[in-house]
Amino acid sequence: MKTNFYWLVSARFLFVLGVQVQAVLMGWQMYDLTKDPLQLGLIGLTAAIPALSLALFAGWLVDRFNPIRFYQCTIILSGISMLISWHATDAMHLYLAAFTTGLARSFTGPSVNAVVPRIVTREELKRGSAWTTTAFKSATVIGPGVAGVLLAIRGYDYPYMLAIGALVGASISVILTKYRHVPAPVARKVESGVKETFFQELLVGSRYVFSHPLLLAALSLDMFAVLFGGVTALLPIYAAEILHEGPRGLGLLRAAPAAGAIFMSVYLIRKPITGNAGRKLMYSVLGFGFCILVFGVSRDLYLSMMALALSGAFDSVSMVVRGAIVQLCSPEHMRGRIAAVNSIFIGSSNEIGEFESGLAASYMGTVPSVIFGGSMTLLTVVMVFWKAKGLRNLDLAKI
Repeated sequence: MKTNFYWLVSARFLFVLGVQVQAVLMGWQMYDLTKDPLQLGLIGLTAAIPALSLALFAGWLVDRFNPIRFYQCTIILSGISMLISWHATDAMHLYLAAFTTGLARSFTGPSVNAVVPRIVTREELKRGSAWTTTAFKSATVIGPGVAGVLLAIRGYDYPYMLAIGALVGASISVILTKYRHVPAPVARKVESGVKETFFQELLVGSRYVFSHPLLLAALSLDMFAVLFGGVTALLPIYAAEILHEGPRGLGLLRAAPAAGAIFMSVYLIRKPITGNAGRKLMYSVLGFGFCILVFGVSRDLYLSMMALALSGAFDSVSMVVRGAIVQLCSPEHMRGRIAAVNSIFIGSSNEIGEFESGLAASYMGTVPSVIFGGSMTLLTVVMVFWKAKGLRNLDLAKI
């Protein structure tokens, strides 16, 4: 791997570290202010609106201009969001911070995913995907854990200072990442000989993904599994009311999935997945669903942490395989736009999944909603296994 790749991984780690610290703090702030699970879900929905609506435009810009510059802009926007939430005095301030975070997130996925395949060789892509997943998951272990401990001991100021410091470090790492961008053509001729319009260019990534059975199946499996099975938005309720552990417990619960993911990601760096990748992907999502069911019924902090840690390990397999599929199947001239579609699927599962969790918990109760979500994840795997033969028989070495 080249030095530039490691600078980018460093930036990824520090950026996600800061964002994860902020996510823990905002969740606890909102719960402290409202005591309402639906409000916790609405934070995710507020971030999802700009993240999803601007993603295709972000992908188009990333293909035309230097994606490193856009990644720098996401760091600045995230810093603004942190300042807003740090000084929040009511729920509206937190919604404004979440909206600003969503603006930044619309560019994060396309910019990073467009750069990685251009600074590593094709043979290094699978290992590169494992490295970026490890950086991401490492930050999601350290960030929530430190945030929960500092919040319990020192209040909001110290963890917010840590988060902003992490963004400063990420910005420096991005500056040190040397990358010469070759823009995609502004427009190309279609079969009729007429150049594509702006909207056709904007949607070319979407058309490609929805016409590619392998990409569509992999992204859909991940989206619906996390959409129903994600429990992040409900962790403040579990920490406060079910496990009775307070901010410390929240930090541990937020860190547990990423702890499992780190161990799995490190293993995948040494032993990249190639053969039977499709079946391993489906089995990992199946394991994720079972772990969510165990977490839903647990009343013990350590059992809950173990279930979440295993869910993170299974999710790491899914992330690595999906990331490799996206990068290996993306034509060079539309990497940013395909990465944007990928970020829409991920955003739909994460942010909208948080809203779904909060909404379901407000009507069904917290524990029944988690059991329902885990069950729907298992059903999703069964349906994709039955319908998507290409994904089921996927071998990454043959793409």
